[in-house]
Amino acid sequence: MLLFLDIDGVMVPAKGWKSPELLGDGFPAFSSKATYVLQNLISETTTIILTTSHKSNYSIEEWKNIFKTRNLHIENLNRLPHNGNNLTRTEEIVQWFNSNNVNDDFIIIDDDRSLNELPDFLKKNLVQTSPYIWSDRGALNNCQVNNNEEKHFSDNI
Repeated sequence: MLLFLDIDGVMVPAKGWKSPELLGDGFPAFSSKATYVLQNLISETTTIILTTSHKSNYSIEEWKNIFKTRNLHIENLNRLPHNGNNLTRTEEIVQWFNSNNVNDDFIIIDDDRSLNELPDFLKKNLVQTSPYIWSDRGALNNCQVNNNEEKHFSDNI
């Protein structure tokens, strides 16, 4: 499975009135709820593709360490290409799908409301989170993961 993952507003709550807690590596701490859900979404065959605006600020190895420091062990990690043309997130994702032959199941987890403009074949795999905290139980209950096996989180977060 491919999991397209944003960071701000998904893993790190976007609370404009409060600076996020920074860990020793200088990157913000992840929400414990978001970490729990992500731990349960991924398997050893999941590839996470970072869509965050921070994606090019760190190497893949540095990203793996950021996740590891936050108790997430990600073996298969990639990212969208550097966004030198200032494309919207929607344009970046559409361009990636147009350039890659995707036969795997996929899910897009992001708080960016512009993703409502995604083509239907992509939008049906979008889990749109609240930018303040990733606890959108209704959306998460509809996640199809691990070869279409449903996972339910409403009792756990």
